[in-house]
Amino acid sequence: MPENGAVPDFASRFAMARSGPGPLVWGLDPSAALLKAWGLGDDPGGLDRFADIMLDAAAGTVGLVKPQSAFFERHGWRGFRTLSRLIAGARSAGLLVVLDVKRGDVGSTNDAYAEAFLGPGAPLEADAVTVHPYLGLAAMGAFVSRSSQAGSCLLVVTRSSNPEGRAVQSAVGEDGRQVDERLLGEIGELNRMLAPGQIGPVGAVVGPARIEPELDLADAQALFLAPGVGAQGATPEDVARVFAACPGRVMPSASRSLLAAGPDIKALQDRAAAMAAEFRRLLPASKDATARTI
Repeated sequence: MPENGAVPDFASRFAMARSGPGPLVWGLDPSAALLKAWGLGDDPGGLDRFADIMLDAAAGTVGLVKPQSAFFERHGWRGFRTLSRLIAGARSAGLLVVLDVKRGDVGSTNDAYAEAFLGPGAPLEADAVTVHPYLGLAAMGAFVSRSSQAGSCLLVVTRSSNPEGRAVQSAVGEDGRQVDERLLGEIGELNRMLAPGQIGPVGAVVGPARIEPELDLADAQALFLAPGVGAQGATPEDVARVFAACPGRVMPSASRSLLAAGPDIKALQDRAAAMAAEFRRLLPASKDATARTI
């Protein structure tokens, strides 16, 4: 827990969000196809208009947004400018920002990534970021320490539902465990060290698909980002089944299925509000005794 006067940690802020709008994370993916479909134009100006629309639509409708950095980066420095403005505007509006950047390297490179995205003064300061761990979770030291100190959350890609990822994630090591099982165990060890008895600053990205063997999600002392709801095929019921052991700790994310209602702000709000209500019904924190503490 934070010291007196400090910003509450991410788990506490998420608990507040899910007690209001709910756990739904609205993915913000301004692809070329979407910008054209909305009649905005696939250029920096259209990207700016997308950001304005989504700030109006998301505030008060959901508690969390997840900009996909790649769709902004492809517009060069103007895209980074829009992304920075979107992050700042969303956080000022009381939204938690999960920045989907999926970085991951070693040494000073990871230090630089962490400085870019986490903690006060970061130029793209987010509440949580996604990272790839396949240069080793131990190489994530700068990300972990900055997340812990800043009350942020590091979301480590652990088990994705895309078939291309399974060959790596399901590989079995000398200890007889799959890569994703071992990785989740390491996340749990980190959280028990950093936040004894509470949800720690290191979370996991776990797709809402039934894959054997099932992961021991409840033991990881972590929050989970569950992408792929809607256009990628997963349903709210899939999320509820996969995360039945810890429904109060999952952040389900949908993007294209919600953005398809745009660019009309009211239509966007109505579609997101309907899905948010569905997740409030299916993922009651009251059924998860470990929603905040262990």
